[in-house]
Amino acid sequence: MEPTDAELISAVLQGDPAPFEVLVRKYSPRVFATARRYARRESEVEDIAQDVWLKSYQKLSSFRGDAPFEHWLMRLTVRTCYDFLRGHQRNRELAFSEITEPETDWLDRFVTEPEGADHHAAAARQLVGRILEQLSPAARLIITLLEIEERSVKEIAQLTGWSVPLVKVRAFRARAEMKKCLAKLTKDKYL
Repeated sequence: MEPTDAELISAVLQGDPAPFEVLVRKYSPRVFATARRYARRESEVEDIAQDVWLKSYQKLSSFRGDAPFEHWLMRLTVRTCYDFLRGHQRNRELAFSEITEPETDWLDRFVTEPEGADHHAAAARQLVGRILEQLSPAARLIITLLEIEERSVKEIAQLTGWSVPLVKVRAFRARAEMKKCLAKLTKDKYL
């Protein structure tokens, strides 16, 4: 019978680092999956995951056990991803020439016939990914959690440590920022 997370954590806190490896193996797929939503290169994903595990080991004594370890770990993961985005913010302009042909086709269809544009979801996802890269770290985090991961405002507040009203304000601003990026692309293309 496998030991519970609480038993593993207790053993680590008593000075035996070996049980921490069990936690790493158990939760690494989830940490990596979350990190991949915020970083494009695998080396960046690995750096984020390593940072998460280092922080979790260092802060393990702050885990109170009133919620599952996985929840505590995912809050730490999201906050580490946010720190990564702030540290690696990309403010470069996206030139329309950087958009691929399928993305351009999807954008053309969306402008002329918005109802039929959802038939080309792969190109839309690529375009959304490119636009997400242009957003500020807070906006990218909010859009990813709210729209892509479909988390509630309350869940986002718990994950990020922000208040519910702040999450709502940042979601509003993030959508406006995303709309501005898309408007610039369509303006460059169609005007």
